[in-house]
Amino acid sequence: MIIIAGLGNPGLKYRKTRHNAGFEVIDTLSKQYRIPIRKKDRRALYGTGMIEGEKVTLIKPQTYMNNSGESIAAWVKYYNSDPATQLIVISDETALEPGSIRIRKKGSAGGHNGLKSIIKCLGTEEFIRIRMGIGGAEPGDDMITHVLGKMRKADRTAFEEAVKNAAAACSIIIGQNADTAMNRFNSKKQ
Repeated sequence: MIIIAGLGNPGLKYRKTRHNAGFEVIDTLSKQYRIPIRKKDRRALYGTGMIEGEKVTLIKPQTYMNNSGESIAAWVKYYNSDPATQLIVISDETALEPGSIRIRKKGSAGGHNGLKSIIKCLGTEEFIRIRMGIGGAEPGDDMITHVLGKMRKADRTAFEEAVKNAAAACSIIIGQNADTAMNRFNSKKQ
């Protein structure tokens, strides 16, 4: 079973905020592959289905961002999945401009609390992650306000294109491999 986890915060208050980039990709995959996200277990909303001929579970942890690893680790344990090959995590990234995505097969959390939680709970940095560009905070703004805020219209348009690209990257990772997705999306001038 391949687990695709989109990071975000639950509740209408956080809908369409920068920090909920992962949730938006999961929603896109849910619509595209007709995988309803209606069930709740292991502290996540989830749905199961098929993408590129493989069984997948789409999850949206409901633990809030900083504790995302608790839910994701429970799913990895439940399916006895290998995080290095059967887990894809989608998160926001302030170091990338809106519209950009970056795919990696392993690495540090880079200051992202959701990724820190996952690494801590899984005990490994080896899992595929797709980082969605949300841009950095404006001078004088703090980072928390920035990530929990909504994008300007121009940034939102670029970001929505990146959501489509991230969903396509998930399909390529599952149907082919992560290297193919990295070559396609990481090499673009962003």
